[in-house]
Amino acid sequence: MISTSSSSPKTQYFLDLEDRFGAHNYHPLPVVLNRGEGVFLWDVDGKRYFDFLSAYSAVNQGHCHPAIVAELIEQAKKLTLTSRAFHSEGLGEFTAFITDYFGYEKVLPMNTGVEAVETALKLARKWAYDVKGINHDKAKIIVCANNFHGRTLNVISFSTDPTAKNNFGPYMPGYEVIEFNNIPALQKALQDKNVAAFLVEPIQGEAGVVVPNSGYLSEAYSLCKEANVLFIADEIQTGLARTGKMLACDFEDVRPDILILGKALSGGTLPVSAVLADDKIMLTIKPGEHGSTYGGNPLSCRVSIAALKVLKEEKLAENAQIQGEYLRKKLQDLNNPHIAEIRGKGLLNAIVIDHPKPDAAWDLCVQLKENGLLAKPTHGDKIRFAPPLIISKEQIDDCVNIISQSLSEVY
Repeated sequence: MISTSSSSPKTQYFLDLEDRFGAHNYHPLPVVLNRGEGVFLWDVDGKRYFDFLSAYSAVNQGHCHPAIVAELIEQAKKLTLTSRAFHSEGLGEFTAFITDYFGYEKVLPMNTGVEAVETALKLARKWAYDVKGINHDKAKIIVCANNFHGRTLNVISFSTDPTAKNNFGPYMPGYEVIEFNNIPALQKALQDKNVAAFLVEPIQGEAGVVVPNSGYLSEAYSLCKEANVLFIADEIQTGLARTGKMLACDFEDVRPDILILGKALSGGTLPVSAVLADDKIMLTIKPGEHGSTYGGNPLSCRVSIAALKVLKEEKLAENAQIQGEYLRKKLQDLNNPHIAEIRGKGLLNAIVIDHPKPDAAWDLCVQLKENGLLAKPTHGDKIRFAPPLIISKEQIDDCVNIISQSLSEVY
């Protein structure tokens, strides 16, 4: 049974329901939420929290953004799903809008992030055989250690996280794992003529917000070009204004051959993802070779257009840049001995906890919850701090005060 000393009877009721009837594939904080608005969430007892996770960056525009919700409701009244057996006006308008927005010739819409990753990998392999001329079944894709691209059987085949991978084999072949932020390792791997693509997160989010050296992405991109290898950027978490620019790759003027988007593409209202590429790559996939019943449905198309408009109209990339710098400075100013490191770019940030207790980061997150801020540990000693991009300076001050208080109460 899930329980905490601070859980109310109402909270405990819902915790018990989930524990009894739900799969135990997550380990959430013991809080039961039922409402969200802007940067805030409320639990079933009416307690308000700052959201410092943003549903893993899916709620960049803030919870229940009125413009996005209005479009969701309006479209839901008219048409939600046709499948791709037929055309819809929403899909046509979405494809024109998003390709112009990011400067690509084609888009393939999907639903979840990992479906978009799978789509990108299939595209890379198809391009390898049809265009690059790699021999049948010999294509190889380079990936980075400590990556997180999802949890399908194919994707975990190149994961280095034992929790995600162990006892789920046999694994899909065709991948080579190299060290992240290591140009010599990439140079060596690219010497193999069977390499079709390099798949990389511009910042490794799930690994603890690991920011590579300046110039890493641009140099990696140049190396891929020289080797006639596709550069695939997984911007599912780093993209859509989260890091202070529309895409994290924009910091180094890198235009990925294949761009993967998800999460905030719907403002947190429903699963939407997309893969963008030019004709020479995208048109290698022919009818019947890939698809999804819900991919590109009219509802998600309308919502995504609204979500993308909000990012630009409200200058959320600019705010993420300003508030992210401010947050990191305020955390640094705490000068707390238990914060070993502060990482981040824009409003994708993390702290590394230095404390001998094995559950020190978890304990701090529980105390943060008690004090009105929701965050979650990753990889043991790291805690992501990634609020919605609409957050203000004054709200960050409030949050840093909560973090400081919670640190003193736990350690």
